[in-house]
Amino acid sequence: MNRCTPTSITRALPAWLLVGLLAAVSAAAFVAACGGSGGGSSPTPTATVTVTSTPSASPSPTTAPTATPSATTTLSLYFLRGEGLGVAERRVPVTTKPATAALEALLAGPAASERAAGLTSAVPSGTRLLGLSINGTTARVDLSARFAAGGGSLSMQARVAQIVYTLTRFKTVETVMFMLEGSAVEALGGEGLMLGEGQRRSDWRSFEPAIFVETPGVGALLSTPFTLSGTASVFEGSFTARLVDGAGHSIVRTQVQASAGAPGRGRFREAIPFDTTSSSGTLLVFDQSMEDGSRLDEVRIPVTFAQQ
Repeated sequence: MNRCTPTSITRALPAWLLVGLLAAVSAAAFVAACGGSGGGSSPTPTATVTVTSTPSASPSPTTAPTATPSATTTLSLYFLRGEGLGVAERRVPVTTKPATAALEALLAGPAASERAAGLTSAVPSGTRLLGLSINGTTARVDLSARFAAGGGSLSMQARVAQIVYTLTRFKTVETVMFMLEGSAVEALGGEGLMLGEGQRRSDWRSFEPAIFVETPGVGALLSTPFTLSGTASVFEGSFTARLVDGAGHSIVRTQVQASAGAPGRGRFREAIPFDTTSSSGTLLVFDQSMEDGSRLDEVRIPVTFAQQ
């Protein structure tokens, strides 16, 4: 049997074929030396690009804009604390009809947190707002017949006072006319509470407590300084305001002076600066007895604190 040696094969091949074979062998050797397709140990370019440099890994403001807080309107709602008026503050989305929003919220009654703070309402549950118009300085409010249901004379007066104070909180409103089911009201309820003329705040001052805080109301969001305002009928027109944090620790204490003392009623308005890291607290306002120093006419108003 004849055996072919590499030398003999090389001699037997044509020159052009020999050159091709040598080129192929050289290419294969070069690929193997560079760790080619058979190695599988080098990271792929795709891994580097998708993990470290894809836009989705770090969104720009154009592709994922930061959400901005929704604008709100603060409504002042006049409920009852005991037999006198008490105020709650509600923050709602901005509306072009704040007076309507305030009345609808008032008719729905105090929220659970407001009830926990001692607020109630004389407005019968289920009372609906049928219409509200403001012409000049007069607001005309149309309520469902439920508004006149149940309760004695004090309850009737209190529910009217709640409506009047809530609407006259708006600077353009001075008087309130009442309607039931589209008809003007001359007398309300079985005892005939007369409402023929426009009702003003001055008609219902008897429902203002000794220290009547209108701002801030229950649930207010306070930033420094906050405004303490309202009316008071206390000895020499002087009383104490104390702000405490959620643990009851004192944040600030100040003496407030109204424009008149008892038996008259004076107005007060005070800007009170404070500093706290707490998220919530309570505003306490009270008069002190000249005899034994005990607190009189105390009002407790839960509040939250804006981030400083």
